[in-house]
This record gives sequence, C-alpha cells and structure tokens, in this order.
Amino acid sequence: MTAGPGPDDAARLVTEAPKDTGYGRSPYERDRARVLHSAAFRRLAAKTQVHTAGTDDFLRTRLTHSLEVAQIAREMGARLGCDPDVVDTAGLAHDLGHPPFGHNGEDALNTLAADCGGFEGNAQTLRVLTRLEAKVLASDGGSAGLNLTRASLDAVAKYPWERRPGRRKFGVYADDRPVFAWLREGAPPGDRRCLEAQVMDWADDVAYSVHDVEDGIHGGYVTLRPLLVDADERRALCADVAAEYSGEAPEDLGEVLAELLAEPVLAPLAAYDGSHRALAALKTTTSVLTGRFVSTVVAATQERHGPGPHRRYAADLVVPRRIRAQCALLKGIALRYVMRRPGIGPRYAQQREILADLVAALLDRAPDALDPVFAPLWRAAPNDAARLRVVVDQVASLTDPAALAWHGRLVAGR
Repeated sequence: MTAGPGPDDAARLVTEAPKDTGYGRSPYERDRARVLHSAAFRRLAAKTQVHTAGTDDFLRTRLTHSLEVAQIAREMGARLGCDPDVVDTAGLAHDLGHPPFGHNGEDALNTLAADCGGFEGNAQTLRVLTRLEAKVLASDGGSAGLNLTRASLDAVAKYPWERRPGRRKFGVYADDRPVFAWLREGAPPGDRRCLEAQVMDWADDVAYSVHDVEDGIHGGYVTLRPLLVDADERRALCADVAAEYSGEAPEDLGEVLAELLAEPVLAPLAAYDGSHRALAALKTTTSVLTGRFVSTVVAATQERHGPGPHRRYAADLVVPRRIRAQCALLKGIALRYVMRRPGIGPRYAQQREILADLVAALLDRAPDALDPVFAPLWRAAPNDAARLRVVVDQVASLTDPAALAWHGRLVAGR
C-alpha cells in the first residue's frame, strides 16, 4: 500500500456528474462541505455532549465538540501528511449518529433495539452518512445519504467491525454490510483502521478529555482539591479509569496521576472562581494539554514511521503509554465528578424512560407519527425487526429538546 491515496480513494458509491464550481475543489473538500451543510450536523447543536445541551452557554454540545475534534484532527493529520480535508470531515462527522441525551441515550437505545441488532452511535453515524441524510439518490430511487468518498467514509470508521459478543463498540449494523464492504475495499484484512481514522479517534479522545474537564471545572462539578489532598480519592479515580478507559493497573495510573497533579499548569485550577484571571488560567491549561497530546503523538509516529507524508494504511498512529494514561485520567475525572455526580441518577432514569416511551409510542402509531423521511421506510420494511430499526432511527435523529417535545405530544399528552 502506497503512502498516497490510490485512484479509488476518491470514488463515491453512486457516480455523480462532474461539478465545476470554477474553484476546482477536491473530492474531499466537497465531502467536508456536505457534512457541514447537513441537517444531522445542525442537530448536534442541541444534543448533549456531557452536560445537558442548553443549560449553560459556556458548556459544549455535540456540535462544538465536533468542531473542536475536526480542528485538532486537521492540524494533526496535516503534520503527518494526511489529506487535511479527509481528517477534518471525519472529525465533523464522527458524532452524527449520537442520539438525544448523550451516552445515557445511547445505552438506552441499545437496550430498546435488542431485537434489531442493538444501537451504537458509531454504527448509526455510518447509517446517517450513507442512508438517512438526504443528498444523493441511488439508481433504484433509494437514498445514498451524503455519498461521501471512500477515503472519508473509511476515516469515520472508528470501529470497523460488526457487533460481537462481549464487545460494546462496533461500527456497522447487519443491514449496512454492503456499503461497509465497499468503503473497506483496499483495507488490509482484519480490523485495522486507516491512519485518518486513528487521527480522528485520538483527536476525539483529546477533545473529550481536556474539554470536558474544562467544562466541569467551570460548571462547578470538578475541583482538583480532593485529588490533591486525599490519597483514597486518587485511588478511587484510578480504579474508575482502569475499569472504563485504560488497560493500565490502578497503581500504575496512580503514578501518572501524581505527576499530572504536580504540574504547575494545573495548580491554578484548584482555586478556580470563574473570574477573568481564573478563566485565562483554565484556557492556558486546556491549550497546554491539547498541544502536548497532539505534538507528542505526531513526534512518536514520525519517529517510528519516518517524516512522511503518511496516509491511509501507510502508517499507524503511535500514542506513547504515558500520554495515553494522562488522557484516560482526564476522561476519568469527567466520568467520576460529572457523569456520576451525586443526584444525577434520577435524571438519567427519566431520560431512559422518555426514550422507551417514544419507541413504544412510535411502534404503536407508525407510520403516521413518523417524520415524512421515515414513514416510507417503515412501509417498505419487510419484518418487525426492520420496522423497529426505522423507529430507532427516528428517535436517534431527535435533539434533546425535540425528544422532550415528541414525548409531550405522543405520550404525556394522550
């Protein structure tokens, strides 16, 4: 496999007539524009990242998170020699399949979709890009979604495999196998991801870890003081991280955590008070950590594979062990003090109940209660499992406020 893109990387599943804008845009620039202009991308503005969307103008939504992931991925990919528009597109598109209410909504829909193959946000993203979003029609009149290039779709494939026992994450549903097989043409056998997908995935981890801690500190949910003074609290955090985000032993994570907490750039955060000076210190910490996570990985990858340029399957991203552990610890801080904060359980239960009620109501009242995009899919579905998938697609497409409004109209307003 060569370092540069092959002639098939720019292929689209549905052949389109040439489009001359007078500017000479590359196929990958067109991909990026298609994602940016899609309805699914706009809806991310009202979907929860970690904090509930709309509760604070400072806090991130899925939309702002996706923009940040795209920026980090574009810079990192360009330094490695990837096509910047491919990694940018992957960053913009990577969360399009996420449902209302963040990861809680994803877990709820996975349970509700048990009879049609489960639910996974990354598999749903592929479905949105290749089937549900309106842009290009196939020869049979069905939707080809945004009809992105093979290279861009492969770059979005964070988990390029089907659902497997004992493995929560996967990237394709059974009925999306044909387009998945097409986008993976040219890939090595097995589950190896292209370099652009690895760059996007690391950019997602960096943005998730650093920015969610930033939001947690500003929102008053996260304070570093207990971790600085309480050894038991540090051990509990490391146990959480080992269970959820890292293959490291808790005691090894403890060593990395101690080094991280001792860094001068984190010291001002222990006394964060929301003032202009405190905000500036918080942004400095965010910038330093993001820069470290990007530059160290770029340098390690170039040290192993040479200066490049590196694209597609010519190299694998190298993330040093200590950097990966630092990132996992930051993710664990958001998990422990934001997502699992005291008193959050009833809200999560209510969100799961809303989604369960919506799925039940739509199964009972479809196709009339479905959006015009989904009603024909329901009528064409060959069996109950396929009809359930249509309903899950409909619910997953909703924003947080829309899910509440639909519940009020279809369930509470009965």
